[in-house]
Amino acid sequence: MDRSAGLLRLSRRLDRRARVARYDRRGYGRSAPHDGPFGMDAQVADLVGVLDGRRAVVFGHSYGGNVALALADRHPDLAEAVVVYETPLSWFDWWPGSTAGGTALATQGDPHDAAERFMRRLVGDERWERLPPSTRAARRAEGVAMVGELTDLRSGPPWSADRIVAPVLALHGEHGAEHHRDAMRFLGELIPGCRVDVVPGARHFGPNTHADAVADRVVSVITPSGYTRPATPSG
Repeated sequence: MDRSAGLLRLSRRLDRRARVARYDRRGYGRSAPHDGPFGMDAQVADLVGVLDGRRAVVFGHSYGGNVALALADRHPDLAEAVVVYETPLSWFDWWPGSTAGGTALATQGDPHDAAERFMRRLVGDERWERLPPSTRAARRAEGVAMVGELTDLRSGPPWSADRIVAPVLALHGEHGAEHHRDAMRFLGELIPGCRVDVVPGARHFGPNTHADAVADRVVSVITPSGYTRPATPSG
């Protein structure tokens, strides 16, 4: 349930090296309200619209990493490289059901309540209660998008590893949850040529709290000295 503002610190550190575009995914922030659908086809179509024909290094945090990988799968002409940070792989059987997203989806009912459960799990009850009523109402309203996209993500893989030919860098925080660390290491084995790197001291919100370290790793892909591009399958 993040929005483009959550990547502002990272964006500012990259502005000196590249032209950076940030956007709120459908149903969140300035892209809310939205009637959907919230599946991956629609998410990728939105990103294609943002890029407007420009080839780019695409960075995705958490759920956004799957959007970035799906773009590389479906539109290889637009993905120069992909950097993902603690991307959920919730369609795999080994993905735990006790994550914040899983807990939010486990209880049937109003998606607004699911969004509140998700936020309370991430930020804690005390911080949630301190938010202004208007902010809490806005976050609850985003539950429609959250439930739609997480349900879709659990239904099956949103991208195919053997169709991704762009360089991929998978990042996780040193203190990230075990399933997030495992997922990024798994990507390193699953996607040909994918590199895995650790952001020291960081947790799930590393792109915000450790923006300098994450920016350095994104720059390593923008200027990939010594980076070996995965071979493009022939035939």
